[in-house]
Amino acid sequence: MITSSSNPQMKQAAAMLKKAKARNDADAYIVEGIRMVREIPKAQLLRVYASESFLKEHTEMVSAAECVSDKVFKEISDTKTPQGIMAVVRQEHYTLEKMMRMDKNPLFLMLESIQDPGNLGTMLRMAEGAGATGIIMNRSTVDIYNPKVVRSTMGSVFRVPFVYVDDMTEAAKQLQSAGIHLYAAHLKGENYYFQEDFRSSAAVMIGNEAAGLSDELSAMADTYIKIPMAGQVESLNAAMAATILMYEARRQRMSGEIKLQP
Repeated sequence: MITSSSNPQMKQAAAMLKKAKARNDADAYIVEGIRMVREIPKAQLLRVYASESFLKEHTEMVSAAECVSDKVFKEISDTKTPQGIMAVVRQEHYTLEKMMRMDKNPLFLMLESIQDPGNLGTMLRMAEGAGATGIIMNRSTVDIYNPKVVRSTMGSVFRVPFVYVDDMTEAAKQLQSAGIHLYAAHLKGENYYFQEDFRSSAAVMIGNEAAGLSDELSAMADTYIKIPMAGQVESLNAAMAATILMYEARRQRMSGEIKLQP
């Protein structure tokens, strides 16, 4: 049993929970909670740690997990009330080129400078539910392996392809060259989102929570779209806006219909 937080494995786990650099250096990240740990694909699972009290209640996990004292586990956990189990998971690596070959009729979500971990995690989970091919992000978007992002995905982090790119405009050009139509959620949109046709290859572009899409990336869009607003509301939370747009694409692809009237 590990009884000290200065144990090299515990120090590394604690560092991976706190810093993206530590995660990248280890090419791994931490997942906490029994439900999340159970969803980890075997090929991605590296190690499992469980608290002494957890293993007393879950004897079936004794052979699969390394025992850690309750005190040490609580010290390194990222949650206020840890469930008592965490795993070290291998990072996945994709390229934009590979993602573009995954689907004959792709649907991408492009995210520029999303800062809130909960927003990114929610969008990752939503992307899986909406049948997205993958997510494309710029380097200033929050780290997808941030523990708060990972928790918010509820397991989708294991399954949704994603890539961080150095230049979003170049990525946009690559998508357009492959015949993928770029839709930007933008206040200057002339049409409502449900009046556009998402049945063919498409990418939905969502910008920073406060600033929206940059002018440079907005200029790359083929079409600006907007969400109808009542009252004095000008815009929605980034994750909510992404969900509305991506599920409209999902609806059209399932029903084969678009709505021409607001």
